[in-house]
Amino acid sequence: MNRIYFFYTILLIAGAIASCRKVDVDHSSDCSYNSTPEHPKAAYYQAVLDAHVARGLPGISALIRDESGVWVGAAGKADISENIDMKPCTVSKACSITKTFIGTLTLKLVEEGKIKLDEPLTTYLSQEILDEVKNARESTVRMLLNHQTGIADVIDDNNFYLAVLNQPDRKWKPEELIRYVYGDEPEFSPAGSDETYSNTNYLLLVMVIEQATGQDHAKLLREKVIQPLNLENTAYYWHDPLPSYTAQGYFDLYNNGSILNVTNYNTGSGNGYGGLYSNVYDLQLFIEALVREKRVLSAPLLEEMLHFTKEVETYNRANGLGIFKDFLERAPEEYAYGHRGRDLGYTADMYWFPEKDRTMVYFVNYGTDAASDLKSVFTDFRDAMATAVNGY
Repeated sequence: MNRIYFFYTILLIAGAIASCRKVDVDHSSDCSYNSTPEHPKAAYYQAVLDAHVARGLPGISALIRDESGVWVGAAGKADISENIDMKPCTVSKACSITKTFIGTLTLKLVEEGKIKLDEPLTTYLSQEILDEVKNARESTVRMLLNHQTGIADVIDDNNFYLAVLNQPDRKWKPEELIRYVYGDEPEFSPAGSDETYSNTNYLLLVMVIEQATGQDHAKLLREKVIQPLNLENTAYYWHDPLPSYTAQGYFDLYNNGSILNVTNYNTGSGNGYGGLYSNVYDLQLFIEALVREKRVLSAPLLEEMLHFTKEVETYNRANGLGIFKDFLERAPEEYAYGHRGRDLGYTADMYWFPEKDRTMVYFVNYGTDAASDLKSVFTDFRDAMATAVNGY
């Protein structure tokens, strides 16, 4: 993606790698984890992780629930310089999986009558934003949720990445971020049929939530989603402090096999489109409560969430309201509900496969949103995990 290439090019030219530092967290607390004793596929699942760490991915934590129970495992390092192992309970950045949480929060507010899915954004957004963000006037809340607005993506803006380089630890606010798309041409006219994934949609969504409720969206996320599900290892950065056992994030900046720590670069976390940190246990609990057990949203709202756009062939997925129908390149019975997460130094996937009633969650503390030799290693890992969870 051009935005990522631009970011790393400027980083190299500026010699800014000297400013890359670790997030200040304490790894002194240990953590234990539970797995089904003598899971029949334990060795097979673990071998997948080990093989791809051996190929260069710094650390992986993973969970698979299948008909034999729950298997959890990990491989590699959560912190390379401190020689700290990755563990299943290690917290890592979930990146765009945040959108499923924000989508769920939005639908809960729809249930409460505070937001209407098909209400135009003119009801909720300021005159300035409506004037400056092209397609905002013509779009609805539903179109934000399923990426059918055509509104330009804030993280495609080169000036935004220059700002990230200059202030890597900045705690961005929505009204600061939205200015980076003022005047930008949309991808298409919002006719309600085309779709293009844009982080700006969820940036605008949290602005809608705050205008509609008069409350901070991070507070509502904790009160209506995180706390009711007892997600004790989930934090929404920068609004929440990170747990002590948080993985560092890495990228092969020079594409020479040297893994560098890029943890502290904040690409807008805490504004709807990213910022969730969690572990495999909490994400299993969340996705299963949401779409398997169906105990988070009412039946009508869950049906709305799982109404998908046409397939996005480039990514082999379709967009629901804050959720994907994914793995559409595989056999028809191997599709899954969930979301992908990709950022500069982190990667995550969270999925439930409804036809086989199996769950797969994993974190990789390496960035796969940009080209590097290890991106193909991750692609191989993702395919191997999907194959493993589907029973082959």
